[in-house]
Amino acid sequence: MTKMVLTADKVKAALTELPGWKVEDNALSKVFVFGSFREAFGFMTRVAFEAEALDHHPDWSNGYDKVTIRLTSHSLGDKITEKDAELARRIQRISWVG
Repeated sequence: MTKMVLTADKVKAALTELPGWKVEDNALSKVFVFGSFREAFGFMTRVAFEAEALDHHPDWSNGYDKVTIRLTSHSLGDKITEKDAELARRIQRISWVG
């Protein structure tokens, strides 16, 4: 999959299939809240495998039961690309909290 920068219309279309995701500072972003640190860490582990499979890695942070994810393509000037949208879709599919 190539890193194609998405137009504003394509980003908007991608968001229709990504509940809870939004655009902030040229990135797709979402906060996931789990029932415990263990759940949050387990989720991050699963996301790590998806990110490696795509060779596209999130900017993220974890604070106890919360995982904040930002997806943007630094190599293309911090723009949202098809790879960002695809990783968001994969993350959404494996999330059990929304």
